[in-house]
Amino acid sequence: MRALIWLVRLFLFLVLFGFALKNDEVIVLNFFFGSQWQVPLVLVILLFVVIGVLIGVTATLATVYRQHREISSLRGKVDAGGSPAERRGAPPVVSGPDLPESY
Repeated sequence: MRALIWLVRLFLFLVLFGFALKNDEVIVLNFFFGSQWQVPLVLVILLFVVIGVLIGVTATLATVYRQHREISSLRGKVDAGGSPAERRGAPPVVSGPDLPESY
């Protein structure tokens, strides 16, 4: 299995390396007030991919942090006196033939 993972990584590296070699021409980015930036096309693509990944990770971290806080508060409630359903007086979940014992 490790050999297969390394072959996939090698293939991905070679594809991306070939992409970089095919897109090595210099492009001109024009900014405000007549300023320009001459940079290879592959660096511009890499820059925007990294920016997109950072935006995606940032958006995901907010959700993960909220879920972490919610799990921590629920664990505190369970440690304080049983499940919230038991404290409200609701009947406990009954295990049946289609339900695993972990419920």
